[in-house]
Amino acid sequence: QVQLVESGGGLVQAGGSLRLSCAASGVTFHLHAMGWFRQAPGKERDIVAAINWSDNSLYYADSVKGRFTISRDNAKNTVYLQMNSLKPEDTAIYYCAADYLGRATPAVGDYEHWGQGTQVTVSS
Repeated sequence: QVQLVESGGGLVQAGGSLRLSCAASGVTFHLHAMGWFRQAPGKERDIVAAINWSDNSLYYADSVKGRFTISRDNAKNTVYLQMNSLKPEDTAIYYCAADYLGRATPAVGDYEHWGQGTQVTVSS
């Protein structure tokens, strides 16, 4: 069955960096757009970044542009999120998601498969 497993979360001070990974299995990874979303307590799940399956076109939320970078390695069935200059407001559970033949869209409903999430906490 489809599995998306996130890793790399943790506690970091403001200004620090983290690299999240999401390893996929049970899917034709190279045919899926991949997205990173986050959800803070009491808030909705929102897009962070996404990458297309066909041309690697990208989408970033305005709040992370210039600080976060999404990338994928189809040989390893893995998508990454490099997070630099972290801020306390980046604190959330981070989820990866897969969208078969999808574009790099910000819509939660476009993604069919989801991981369990990894906690990122940024202290001030």
